[in-house]
Amino acid sequence: MKQYLDLVQHVLEYGQRKPSRTGVDCITCFGAHYKVDLAEGFPLLTTKKVFFKSMLRELLWYLSGENHIRNLRKHTRIWDAWADEDGNLDTAYGYYWRNFPSAQRNGDGEWHVREVDQIGYVLKTLREQPHSRRMVVTAWEPGNATTSKLPPCHYTFTFQVQGNRLNCHLNQRSGDVALGIPFNLAAYSTLTMAIAQDVGLEPGVFSHFIVDAHIYTKSLDGGNANYDHLPGLREQLEREPRPLPQLTIAKKPLDELTFEDFQLTGYDPHPVIDFAVAV
Repeated sequence: MKQYLDLVQHVLEYGQRKPSRTGVDCITCFGAHYKVDLAEGFPLLTTKKVFFKSMLRELLWYLSGENHIRNLRKHTRIWDAWADEDGNLDTAYGYYWRNFPSAQRNGDGEWHVREVDQIGYVLKTLREQPHSRRMVVTAWEPGNATTSKLPPCHYTFTFQVQGNRLNCHLNQRSGDVALGIPFNLAAYSTLTMAIAQDVGLEPGVFSHFIVDAHIYTKSLDGGNANYDHLPGLREQLEREPRPLPQLTIAKKPLDELTFEDFQLTGYDPHPVIDFAVAV
């Protein structure tokens, strides 16, 4: 997919070397952005194989609102490194999507907390006031962010209706170009398509802004070579993108969709490229 390859090239051209929290050096670019039109096909990378099933399991787990990985672990272990020994995860995107704590004062001046289903609010607003500019979902809770092992990377997203098309814009504070961004692109595109079919709209544009877009690389003295993502990304830049696949989603309410309701067809990617995860 050309937009992704352009992002990789942009970071390589304009990025600067920096240390990272993980102890692995990065080539980092500030304020990267791309967008894709979902009418042109499902944006699953073809310059390497992306594991669609793992991405979909993760997205459905988000939508469940769970803050532990017991059910997710049955299908994929992509969050195991950040969970505690009991499987609890303090950075559970879906928990905040579906149960965001909102503190309010009552008439006596006492604080009380109610939980807000932000996805439910978006669905209701799309049906009743589709041209609202207030369809924002956040996973960033400041108190959690100060203590979490890994605060949310993709922290807020907004929906907008243009004509009969549903658009989505994602803001991400930190984006691993080789590993994370392809998953984020596929997941939020899937979410946009699933919500669109629920409320009777067509999928529109997915727009993605990354504050810190980075590529992990070995240090100048040759250390951390196992985390060097540059060779794999350069290999992708040499590969010719292939036609995008199609994603078909059953016509069901969002919260009734199951794994079997998503059908990916026509996916013919180049071979897998392995990238090590920097934890």
